[in-house]
Order: sequence, then C-alpha cells, then structure tokens
Amino acid sequence: MPYANFPPQMLPPGSPADKVPSAPPGTIFVLGPEGGYAVPATRYTLLFGRDREDVHVPVGVDDPTVSRRHGVFTCTGADGDWWLRNTGRLPIEMPDGALMLAGHKRIIEPGYTPLVINSSPHRSHLVEVRLVASEDRRPRSTTTELTVDPETVYELSAQERLVLTALAKRYLDGDDGYPLPLTWEETARIVNASPYSSKRWTNRTVANAVEDVRERLHRRGIRGLRREEVGENVGATLSVNLIRELLKTATLSSQDLALLIDAD
Repeated sequence: MPYANFPPQMLPPGSPADKVPSAPPGTIFVLGPEGGYAVPATRYTLLFGRDREDVHVPVGVDDPTVSRRHGVFTCTGADGDWWLRNTGRLPIEMPDGALMLAGHKRIIEPGYTPLVINSSPHRSHLVEVRLVASEDRRPRSTTTELTVDPETVYELSAQERLVLTALAKRYLDGDDGYPLPLTWEETARIVNASPYSSKRWTNRTVANAVEDVRERLHRRGIRGLRREEVGENVGATLSVNLIRELLKTATLSSQDLALLIDAD
C-alpha cells in the first residue's frame, strides 16, 4: 500500500498553508473553522457542510442557509485526481470569481484553493483546500522577509495604465460598494484632463487601448475577456472582468489614482 503510512485522518483547526503535516503527493487537506480532514490519493468521498454529525468537515454549522451536505470531494483512486461537486443550495465561489452552482463539478488543482460560501452580503464561510503536488511543495515561512510583488503582475504602458486607472476609478476610489467601470466617454474625459496624457483621447481610442490589454491577457490564459466567452448581453462585463483581474494581481492599485490628481 503506497499510502499505508498516511491514512485518512482528522485535523485540528488551522490553515492548510502552515499547519498541515507532510503528506504524499495527491493528498488533499480540507479545513473549516472547526478543523478538517486529510485523505491521500485513493478512492474516497469527503463531505463538508452544516451537519456536524454527517460530514468530515463542518462549515456554517449555525447558518441554516448552508446545506447539511454542501459539497463533496471525490477521488476514484485510478488517476489521483480530486473533484469537487456542489451538492448544496448556495453557490461555492472559487478563487477566480467563478461560481459553482448546485450540481456543478470541477477538478481541484494542486496547491492552495480557498472556497467561499456567501450566505448573505455580510456573512461568508471559508473552506480551505490544499492538494499536495509533490514532496517539496510544502510552504516555507517568510514572516521576516520583505514583501515582494505577486507572481502575476501584467506589464502596462504608461498610457495604458492611465486609461485603465480612469476606467477603474470607482473601484480604486473605494467609496462605492458595488462599483462599475466608467463609460468610454467618461474615461476619455478624465484621461484628457490628466497632466500625464500624451495625446487627445476619444471614445474609440480609449476602447481600443482597453481591448489591446484584454487581448494580451486573453493570450495569457485569462478567460472572460472576449465577447464569445461571456454571451450576447455583454454590457460592461468585459471591462468588469478585466478590472477584477488587474486589481486581483495588484497590477492596478489605489496609488495609480495619482495619475488622475488634476482630472476631476
């Protein structure tokens, strides 16, 4: 038995990033606020949800909007892959913002994956998942090291940064709980008022600059940046998805608002 020395086991409360024991490749760790469970890559079904007596990992035990069995991780043992299926009523939000609805199924990638169940605008439940890729992927402590840039920071020209900062101004201001991108017309007006603008911008040239960035990120594998990927009623969805990606990777930050200091 390749995993005879690492049987399925309960875990105390703690983060998968720094509290889990060493484990063979393919082992999955799933933790909630009351503790968790670890299972090697073997045929297994691991449950999480509100019913503490009927799941491996309790989550949202005092929240009736969380289902008793909200999700299930399964491994057939044949290929070592772990799959997540939403068996609850509420969606499960993935790190990329995608929502797994009831019945949806998705493979779990190696590394750390936080799952969120949003029961209301003011309450969320976190399920932390770590899938071991190899023996040497265990995180090391960096508590005393200098902060470094995220691994994914996209290159923007000075003028692209100016245009995208104006487009995402409501997000960067932080005053709107539900921000939306500015229109092309509003973006062009703010960019033209900036002392850092190198030319006269129009609705068309602003839109073209944003499209150029979307295309570059699409070629990097980022989805949701093309019309055919989001459906017919596209509206502002492409710009929303682009802004979310740039903010999530810290490519844009509130410090970029200094480019617009004289733009209002």
